[in-house]
Amino acid sequence: MSSFKVDILSFETINELPNSWEKSDYLALLNNIDYDNPEEIKDAELKEMCLMALTDFEPAEAAKIVLDYVVNERLTDGQIENLSHEILTEKLWEEYPELSLHPDFFRATQLLYQAYNGKFPRAEAVQFQIQITAADGDLSLFETNPEAPILRLLAAGMSDRSLIHRLFSDQLESSEFQEAKHILWQLNPISKDEKSLTYEIVSSSYWLDDIKYADSFEAETHADEQAEEED
Repeated sequence: MSSFKVDILSFETINELPNSWEKSDYLALLNNIDYDNPEEIKDAELKEMCLMALTDFEPAEAAKIVLDYVVNERLTDGQIENLSHEILTEKLWEEYPELSLHPDFFRATQLLYQAYNGKFPRAEAVQFQIQITAADGDLSLFETNPEAPILRLLAAGMSDRSLIHRLFSDQLESSEFQEAKHILWQLNPISKDEKSLTYEIVSSSYWLDDIKYADSFEAETHADEQAEEED
């Protein structure tokens, strides 16, 4: 176990994942629905045209089109058909049992919500920056697969009643927390010096909304065994 000081530098609730929909995505969706010559649309108008094109379909049909694209053959046609109806009312980015699909369900819902003026659930995520400081300057356990040790630190800053503690108490204590990389949707290093690291993190508010109350704290963490073997 290593001890660190953790500072929450910023925190905000967001409704769109950063860089989740880009020009190539809008073009691909338009091509998938046989839109005429989408390459001729100006970049500034591409998103709006994509949203308008989706509304030519019934909401469940549009959901199937978007899910087909974001899931990309990771689910069967039958599963996608069922989910295209469930996504109208269910928060799939929180409730679906396969955590690795949560970010894609989120970005699908955020696009459909915008296209249909709120007929789909409103998607909420959190985006925040943390600074991790080591008294002894040893930051080596964050060099490989940093998600697990970082999530253990974040959990230490949240209430024992938080979802992370209730669902993953064993993984927090053990040396294997594979789900961590699917809970931290985006983990971007911002800066590093001899004693500290700064990261920007994006995740579902479902998992990490409580971290906004933490401010600054000290906690111990450890890397997964697999991460240690790969160092």
